Amino acid sequence: MTTSFSNAETSPPGVANIEVSDRGTEVSSPQVAEPTVSRVPHTLASRFIFLNLCVAIVLSALAFGTVHYWSLVLFSLSALGTLVLWVIDAWSLGKLRISRNALQIPLLGVLALGLIQLLPLGNSPVSGGLTVPASRALSFDPYSTRMALVQLATLLLYFAATLVFTDSPHRLKLLVRTITIFGFFLAIFGLTQSFVSPNRVYWVRELAQSTAFGPFINRHHFAGYMELTLGLPLGLLFAGSLEKEKRFIYLFAALLMGVALIMTNSRGGIISVVAEILFLVALTMFRKRKRRGTEDKAQRVRNAALRSALALALIVGLFAGVVLLGGESVLTRFVGTVNSDDPTTGRAHFWSVTTDIIKAHPFLGTGLGAFAVVYTRYDSRNGLYRLEQAHNDYLQVLSDGGIVGAVLGLFFIVMLFRMGFARRESRDGFRSGVAIGALAGCFAVLVHSFFDFTLHTTSNALLFLVLAALATMNGRVEQPTAPRRRRRSSRPSPEPIKIQP
Repeated sequence: MTTSFSNAETSPPGVANIEVSDRGTEVSSPQVAEPTVSRVPHTLASRFIFLNLCVAIVLSALAFGTVHYWSLVLFSLSALGTLVLWVIDAWSLGKLRISRNALQIPLLGVLALGLIQLLPLGNSPVSGGLTVPASRALSFDPYSTRMALVQLATLLLYFAATLVFTDSPHRLKLLVRTITIFGFFLAIFGLTQSFVSPNRVYWVRELAQSTAFGPFINRHHFAGYMELTLGLPLGLLFAGSLEKEKRFIYLFAALLMGVALIMTNSRGGIISVVAEILFLVALTMFRKRKRRGTEDKAQRVRNAALRSALALALIVGLFAGVVLLGGESVLTRFVGTVNSDDPTTGRAHFWSVTTDIIKAHPFLGTGLGAFAVVYTRYDSRNGLYRLEQAHNDYLQVLSDGGIVGAVLGLFFIVMLFRMGFARRESRDGFRSGVAIGALAGCFAVLVHSFFDFTLHTTSNALLFLVLAALATMNGRVEQPTAPRRRRRSSRPSPEPIKIQP
C-alpha cells in the first residue's frame, strides 16, 4: 500500500515546438491551460465518509450543539467510523490518501501540547488527608485536558477527511448546499421556537441558567452557528457566482439566517454579522485583476458601488426584518449596552482575572480545558464563583496553552487567510465564491470570539473547520477549463521572387 498526498497533481508544462517550413519559421507557444487534475475514483467507503461528514454537520447542531457527554460519545464514535472507512478506502485503492494542507500542522501541535501538559512534570501539591496521591501533571485539571484532547482529535479527523474526500466539483457543491439549506431551516426553527416557547429547547427542556435559542442551550452559540452558515450564500452573491434565477433564493436564505442571528439578542453576534458583510465587500472589491484584463476602470468602479449598495441593503434589510418580527427590544438592548457605564457587562473582570492567570503561567499555560478550575484560585472577589470560560477565546488560548498555544493559534489564522486569499482567485466562479464565503464565515466567528466562546461548542468548531477546509482546499474541486492554444510567427512569410524573362 502506498501513500498518496491529495494535492492537485499537475502535468508538466509543455515545451515549445519549432517547425520549419518554406513559409518561414513558426513557433507554437506552450499550451496555456489550467493544471490537469488527477481524479481518484470514488469508492463505496469514500461515499459513506462524505455522507457521514454531512450528517455530522447536521446532527451535531441538533444534539444541543454536542456539548453533553452522551452526544460527545456518539460524535467520537462517528469519527471512529470515519477512520475505519478511510482504511477500507485505502485498501480498495491500494493507497492511503492524506492531505498536505498546512492548517493541520497547528492542530497537531495543539494535540502535542496537551500531551505534554499531561506529563508528571509539575510540583506535587500537598495531599493532606487524601488516600490517593495528587496529580503531578502540568495541567491543573488533567481530566478536562484528556477530554479536550479527545474532542480535538475527533475534530481533526473530520477536518482531514473533509480535505481528502471533498475531491470533486460535485461534492463541493453538495457540501455547500447542505450547509446552506440546513442553516436556512435551522433559522426557521430557531425563530419559530423563540416565538412559541422561548424558554424551552425543543418545547420540552427548560433551562434555569441560560437562554436557549433553537437547539442550542446558549443563544450566543446559535448566533455563532448562523455566522458560519451565513457566509457561504453571501460569498456566492458578492462574488457573482450564481445564476440569475438562484440569486433571490440565496439572498432570501441569507436574510432569514441574519434575522435569526439578530433575534438571539447577542451583541457579539450583531457586531460580527456587520463585520462579516463589510469583510465580504473588502474581499471582493480588492481582488487581483490579472484575469480580468477586459474590465476597465469604470466597470470596476460600478462593480464596487454595486457591492457596497448590496452590503448596505443587507444591513438595512436585516434590521428591518427584526423590527417587522417584533424584535425592537433587541435593538434597544444593544443601544443601551453601548451607552452604559460597563459595555462589557461584567466581562472586564473575567478578562482581568484571566490576565493574572496568563502572567503566572506564561509558557505552557495551565492545561487545555482547565480554565474553570484555575479561575477560582485567581479570582479577586470571593473565589466561589465558577466560570467555565473566559468569554474571550484569545485570552483563554493564552491561559490554557501559554505562548506555545498562542503561536500555534496565530499560525493557523495566518495560514487560513493566506491560503484562502489565493483560492479566491480561481478561474472557477463557484469555487471562488465558496472560498470568499467560507473566509467571511470564519472571520465573523473570529470577531465574535473577542466577546464569547462559540468555538467551544463542538458543532460550531466542526463547521468552522469545514469552512476552513472549503476556503483552502486544492484545485481538485474546481471545474476543468478547456485548453487554449496560441500560435505566432517569428517573421513574416517571404514574398515569392519573380524572375522576368
